[in-house]
Formats: sequence, C-alpha cells, structure tokens
Amino acid sequence: MTSYPENLKYMRSHEWVRVESNGEAVVGISDHAQAALGDIVFVELPEVGTIVHLRNEIAVVESVKAASDVYSPVSGEITAINEELLETPEMVNKVPYDGGWFYRIQLSDETELDDLMDAETYSDFCDEN
Repeated sequence: MTSYPENLKYMRSHEWVRVESNGEAVVGISDHAQAALGDIVFVELPEVGTIVHLRNEIAVVESVKAASDVYSPVSGEITAINEELLETPEMVNKVPYDGGWFYRIQLSDETELDDLMDAETYSDFCDEN
C-alpha cells in the first residue's frame, strides 16, 4: 500500500503541493502517478518567471509508457525549477516527494489550497480509481 505525506495537498490529476514557511510552494507528482507512468525518461519544466493559473498545464512527463501533462495545483509565479530532473528524470520515480519535485511557485492565492485533497482523502481517491 502506498502512503502519502500528510504535509502535502493533492489534486485529482495526481500533482502534490507543499507550502513552505516563506509563502512559496513546491510542486511535483505523486507516488501513485509515477508508478502508473512507469520509468520516467524525460521531464519538460516551465521557465522561471512564468505566471501560471490553477489547473493550467505547466510541465510534461514522458515515460516508457506515455507522455502526460502536469497541471498546476495553485496559481502564482514560478520561482525555481528542479534542473536536476532535466539530467536525471528518473528521480521522479525514486523520490517523488523529495528530490523529484518539479518547480517552486510563489502563491498568488492561498485560498486555492482549500480545494485540494489532504493525504487521507487522496489515498481514498486513489484506492477507488
């Protein structure tokens, strides 16, 4: 059984977000998503400075099985990307909640977090689908 970190919020499309103390958030895809995709071979990340809106396509993940869009769970400005993923995209498979993060974003509307799932709700959602 997969466990999901309780300090994260999750989207139905399997992205996660962790809010940092400085008001920035870190975004990636869940363990459930990386397992469904299989071996990840390429990640396309947004540019720093990009303004993104809730649920917009913001990145692409390619695996040996398929290519999938990654959607933003929050709105704001991209402040950093995980450049290490450009060279070693398989980190998403190995450590999706740590070194496998995709980007950092300065939140423009923290109330958007209220519509995301907590770990227990997300786990139930994954079990049902």
